Amino acid sequence: MTRLRPPLPAVPPAVRPSGPGVIVALMAITSIGPLAVHLFFPLMPAVKRSFAISDAMAGLAFSLTLLTMGAVTLVYGSLSDRYGRRPVLLTGLTLFCAGCALAAVAGSVEMLLAGRILQAIGAGCGVTLARAIARDIYGTDSLVKIVAYLTVASTLAPMVAPLLAGMLADAVGWRSVFWLCLLAGVSILLAVYRLLPETRPTEDLALQSKQVWRNYAALLALPRFNAFVLTSGFASGTFMSMATASAFLMQDYLGRSATEFGGYFSLFAIGYLLGNLLCSRLTRRYSIEALVLAGSAMQLVVILGQAAFVLSGHLTPLTIFVPGFLCTFAHGLTIPNAQVGAIRVKPHLAGTASGVGVFGQMFLGAVFSQVYVLLADGTPNTMVIVATTGAVLTVIAGSVPWVLRKRGGRTS
Repeated sequence: MTRLRPPLPAVPPAVRPSGPGVIVALMAITSIGPLAVHLFFPLMPAVKRSFAISDAMAGLAFSLTLLTMGAVTLVYGSLSDRYGRRPVLLTGLTLFCAGCALAAVAGSVEMLLAGRILQAIGAGCGVTLARAIARDIYGTDSLVKIVAYLTVASTLAPMVAPLLAGMLADAVGWRSVFWLCLLAGVSILLAVYRLLPETRPTEDLALQSKQVWRNYAALLALPRFNAFVLTSGFASGTFMSMATASAFLMQDYLGRSATEFGGYFSLFAIGYLLGNLLCSRLTRRYSIEALVLAGSAMQLVVILGQAAFVLSGHLTPLTIFVPGFLCTFAHGLTIPNAQVGAIRVKPHLAGTASGVGVFGQMFLGAVFSQVYVLLADGTPNTMVIVATTGAVLTVIAGSVPWVLRKRGGRTS
């Protein structure tokens, strides 16, 4: 059994940032990734028509963003452990703003893809570094609660963004949404510059570049760590397949507007918000492993119920989004606990572990989303197949930490 180093302390009081502005800044940082992702859902049918491209190509502008965002989180996590949180974070936010501007003026689908990739490279800094900074400031004891609150903040943007994006796309055109992203990105960049100093503990200053690969190897050798990462990844993949399917089914299959889609889409975010609020209360009473497994099982039950309705011919906005609401409610229990479980396996590698965890979410989310658009046949059957597969895999991965805990294998 691997012996862990003692958890690093929170940032010393002399350099610890404080005040409500710090919490607001962390919330804003966390929202960058969801902003880049969720604002694009209502735009996919419009982008498809604008550039006369296929569903798969329009979906690529979404899934490629997730893949890129996931890949760079690996870099952001390790770089922040080595060079510090602040310079890496400011660089990422600057790249995000540049990508928004490029996508807004794109004259071809290739230019749009380039803008989305650059936007994703920048957005990858958000969730990874917000968690690492929160861990620096508040220590490991309060991390589950803080991550739950940050996740609540990250759901506020998806709650409003799809509706606002749909309204802008219907009224002004899809390009206006990227200008809105640029405005938000610049505002967050300025807030971070003014409010957040460097928070990395001094014990981490001596990390050498050759240690980065050793850190990855040390984490990936642990079954508990892999199980937590895969659980959050498969849960995200289930959601992303449902969310991608809902955009095309609502607008192309049911003939609804982008604005109406955006309104219904808020149910996804509300479910996640309520699930996270419940999570912040339950973490004091139940173990991380138990909550991860409970959320995974609930997701599977909901997906199977939706499949029964859809396959019987009852496809309406409610049969898409009410199960989606319940599914994301289950994610509110599963994902924050799985994320924190992964970080706690080796607390002194918080930045690297956070990066790997976010990569797993983004990568599997992109895979499931792209699988849907590649297999889509214009009916809801593809959504049922892909989402059910994701839900089953989530339960399998989510059961591993619980089994290991019961066997006493908490550090392996």
